[in-house]
Amino acid sequence: MVSLRRRLGKAGRRWLLLFHRWAGIAAGLFFASWIGSGLVMLYVPFPTLTAAERAARLAPIAWDQVAVAPGDALRASGLTGTPTDFALEMQGAEPVYRIAGRDGARATVSARTGGRLGPLPPEDALRLAAEGFPNARLEPVVRDQWTVTARYDPLRPFRKVALGDAAGTELYVSQVTGEIALDTTRFERAWNWVGAVAHWIYLTPLRARAELWRTVLLWLSGFAALGALSGLAIGIWRLRLRRRYAGGTVTPYRGLARWHHLFGLAGGIGLCTFILSGWISMNPNRWFASSAAPAEIRAAYAGAPPVFGLNAGTLRGFAEPGTRVLRFAAIGGAWWIVAEGAAGLSAHRADDGSILDAAAIVQAAGAALPGGGLRTAEQLTAYDLYWYPHGSDPRPLPVLRLQFGDPSSTWLHVDPRDGTILQRLDRSGRINRWLFDAAHRLDLPGLTGNRRLHDAAQWILNLLATGIAVTGIVADWRRLRRSLSA
Repeated sequence: MVSLRRRLGKAGRRWLLLFHRWAGIAAGLFFASWIGSGLVMLYVPFPTLTAAERAARLAPIAWDQVAVAPGDALRASGLTGTPTDFALEMQGAEPVYRIAGRDGARATVSARTGGRLGPLPPEDALRLAAEGFPNARLEPVVRDQWTVTARYDPLRPFRKVALGDAAGTELYVSQVTGEIALDTTRFERAWNWVGAVAHWIYLTPLRARAELWRTVLLWLSGFAALGALSGLAIGIWRLRLRRRYAGGTVTPYRGLARWHHLFGLAGGIGLCTFILSGWISMNPNRWFASSAAPAEIRAAYAGAPPVFGLNAGTLRGFAEPGTRVLRFAAIGGAWWIVAEGAAGLSAHRADDGSILDAAAIVQAAGAALPGGGLRTAEQLTAYDLYWYPHGSDPRPLPVLRLQFGDPSSTWLHVDPRDGTILQRLDRSGRINRWLFDAAHRLDLPGLTGNRRLHDAAQWILNLLATGIAVTGIVADWRRLRRSLSA
């Protein structure tokens, strides 16, 4: 029996060594790519049009041109049900209502004539996006590297306008709605090829097929995780701290293999954590719920507001001077008007002008999860373990945290200024916060509020992982070259 155990143990160690060796050959370059691109992503996020950038490109609402009431615009849109987004803003020199239905359909209605605006002609796209840029160029785009995800589907196709400025700015104008959906610069595009695109394997033909892309990433990162774990196991197995090897060394290896072993001992746990948490980010077996509130929660929170009774002339009274966007939000079965001005957000009830407060939000949220019931509501004035800034996402304060008694133990984070549901966290989401955000992004207590310390920790762990990857790639290449030449 002892002899059998020895033979099995010896065979197991041999297969472990062989697996790690060939896993390194197969996945070594991916390790190096993920490490380097992850460091780039600390400083250059994937291109997106932030709310502040979008508002900055809009002119203040020309109230003397607004002649159509919100209710009339809703009817003219042809969309049914309570919209998920509904706003008044400028499209060039014309005020328009932009409306999004619950099925994702979009409509743009002129606030001057009440007519639904059709597909945007090329000359209008150029005029809207490139005023003051005589060298601007226009190109039709359905889907490209920067508009590859499904979030842009309701806005396709686009007119891409290259401004010809020093920054190499390119604007994507939706032919469906006439709005600018995305902006990119030469700097963002260049760095993202070695950042997010490489890290997420965000190649357009693959990423355009979301489920295929997810499956490929799950299997690739899962295989890489096994390769990293096997290396960590071997590194610990071959380490001797008491009964050392000849010459008093803790490792039996020499040359490059010695450095690979030592780097693995120093950074192996960090590398395995990064790779495993990256695999978890692909949500294997759909274990984790999305942090975005699902449609049924948003619909219940919105309620069924009555027909919009305001006329066009009264809208201006809800806006501050210089307001660029006036949003109409359904909360708790009532319409609320949210003005986005220089002083920030202000929200008032459309029928009586009362100011939106926490009590109104809590009352509306009570119906959001009818099977659970609202247990607690608290206003956070400081960040904590589950509401904190990350990278380019500052996250507003204060924020309302609403905790429900449903089977999933759901939390909602709501912006008290305008009632927007910012995040849904159920039990699985809070677990994922530690398995992915803490392990992969290093969103840890003491680091999330200190950018320098956070980045220093990332650099140290990633440089150790780089040492593992580079020494492994070189050693594997030498071994493979010898095998092929034999």
